[in-house]
Amino acid sequence: MQRYANERSREIKIDEIDEILLWELTTDGRMSNNDLSRKAGIAPSTCHARIKRLEKLGVIRSINTFVNYEALGFPIQAIVFVRLQAQARDQVKSYASRVIRFPQVLNVFFMGGPDDFLIHVACTSSAQLRDFVATRLSTGPVAATTTSIVFDHFIGVQHMEYVSGYEEMRRPIPSRDSTSTAAGLRD
Repeated sequence: MQRYANERSREIKIDEIDEILLWELTTDGRMSNNDLSRKAGIAPSTCHARIKRLEKLGVIRSINTFVNYEALGFPIQAIVFVRLQAQARDQVKSYASRVIRFPQVLNVFFMGGPDDFLIHVACTSSAQLRDFVATRLSTGPVAATTTSIVFDHFIGVQHMEYVSGYEEMRRPIPSRDSTSTAAGLRD
């Protein structure tokens, strides 16, 4: 599977203009096509065609809205770490496919390490969270769960004004001897 992903990524050709479009949409998904084309220095029709191409290639998977779940009546968010039973490794995909369909589940991450999944959930109360973990996430091939309450959620793209683009993300990480300003951290 990993080999396929690497082969697929080599097939997708992304140039500097595509990266500008992607960066701008990542930082502001509501940006108009005209504003986006202006930032990339291309015609609006070219911009539209490039965005459609990036969607077709699967580079743009979706454009999302970040919701304040507390304002909607879900004041409890949690991260649930799930470890499957050793003999259930062949059920990884089916477990993920099942839990992503629960309405309380916001994100599912399949991971390496001691836990198999990190599941981000939003609930109406600690009682609902307890019941959800006990009756939905802990069933089937699950060996163990650990639940951590989320006190605050900082969303990376909401703070991208401190980063100039993907090229900055690719730069080597400076040594610990460097000052925080040299490391790219700003107050």
